[in-house]
Amino acid sequence: MTAYQALTERFQRLSRLNHLSAIAGWDMQTMMPHGGSDARGEALAELSVMHHEILVQQTTGELLAQAQNEGLDDDQLANLREMARQYTDAALLPAELVEAKALAGSRCEQAWRQQRIDNDWQGFQRNLVPVVDLARQEAQLRAQKLGGSPYDALLNLYEPGMTSQRLDTIFGDLTQWLPELLQEVVAKQPPLAPSQTTRIFPISQQQALAQAVMQRLDFNFDHGRLDISAHPFCGGVPTDVRITTRYDTQEFLSALMGVIHETGHARYEQNLPSQWSGQPIALARSTAIHESQSLFFEMQLGRSTSFLKSLHPLICQNLTAATDLTLNDLVQQVQRVAPGLIRVDADEVSYPAHVILRYEIERALINAEIEVSDIPELWDEKMQRYLGLSTAGNYRDGCMQDIHWTDGSFGYFPTYTLGAMYAAQLFNAMRDQQPESETAIATGELAPTFNWLKENIWQHGSRYSVDNLIQQATGETLNPHWFKRHLEQRYLGR
Repeated sequence: MTAYQALTERFQRLSRLNHLSAIAGWDMQTMMPHGGSDARGEALAELSVMHHEILVQQTTGELLAQAQNEGLDDDQLANLREMARQYTDAALLPAELVEAKALAGSRCEQAWRQQRIDNDWQGFQRNLVPVVDLARQEAQLRAQKLGGSPYDALLNLYEPGMTSQRLDTIFGDLTQWLPELLQEVVAKQPPLAPSQTTRIFPISQQQALAQAVMQRLDFNFDHGRLDISAHPFCGGVPTDVRITTRYDTQEFLSALMGVIHETGHARYEQNLPSQWSGQPIALARSTAIHESQSLFFEMQLGRSTSFLKSLHPLICQNLTAATDLTLNDLVQQVQRVAPGLIRVDADEVSYPAHVILRYEIERALINAEIEVSDIPELWDEKMQRYLGLSTAGNYRDGCMQDIHWTDGSFGYFPTYTLGAMYAAQLFNAMRDQQPESETAIATGELAPTFNWLKENIWQHGSRYSVDNLIQQATGETLNPHWFKRHLEQRYLGR
């Protein structure tokens, strides 16, 4: 057996452990009774340690070095590169820290569910402090080896090659024009009709609508399912993708758009290169690319007037309270821009402000410039600055609303807005290459869109770097111009 073959067997085994962790984690957030949280957290921590110990064995590094000289083809070399990246990332951490992080994250996330409902910042803070302390330890270890700031070391885990210096440039430009654009869009909008805010939408009907829309989006129910959780997410593995949403009987669009968003993640997972299943090259390229797919579905496609024309009949068929909803009313509601407190319910114009706020706080937190106790005041200050809203005393809808920090996922938030930028760039390129796609979308014919995504993004997995992937698909690397142009065209008609 060659060194490369030995590595593929080892990473296949690691993939199976990830499979078990993913499904157990999904169950923890959807089906598991509260009393099972401690034991489940310990079990997941054990899996994390087992995965880590297998990956960082001395023989893994030796095999990686040997495989470089085995005359591998381009795909195998790309797979080897991704193996080496995983090995390097893992080898920087001791097993004790991996276990401690898993346990602290599990405790914090489980307690957060009720603490958020209770608006209990003090209780949440006690659990978050050890999560942050462990994240800082990890960041320091990574930064000492890789260089750069502690925060950059964590950011690199989600978006390889990205730095806070580059983000500051991208987000700095965004903050120069976004507030004025947001004000202009809000001022231009007509008020919503009162009847559109007083209807009741039973959860059972919303679930039926969600299933119908997922079928329209070609979600493969033989390899996935939809459930309910406190925070919408997409998990599982490509052969068994689990997505969730949450429902509100007072309105249906937040759950529906959440389903469309998560289905974008799921379609990417279900179309990753199956011939490389179990190998690092078969994984999604980066978190921002993953977000670009969910935001392509939700924002570029799902909120477009063309798509809403085909979606309108499904809504009227499945929701009793929406039988008299006109297409014009639907478009007006879906494309409504109104700054609010909740990120996952935000429109695409105000959404970047939510991300920048979180990015600035978590960067300062990991770089030890602030402490956990400083978060609520900073959150309120930045919310007022960027969106003109206050969260003073309202932790539930302020700094406790997201699940990401509970398990130490620092460095994740910037990928949402990077993903929105990639999505706008990809959609623009698709329309240029397939001018007929807009008309096809309006008639419910989505195959051309999905085929384009599969050819340009899905089938490549992690074969290329982010820049190379986007360059091949659109003719250039990330260009935030297309995001600004998209917002101006959709909301201001420019």
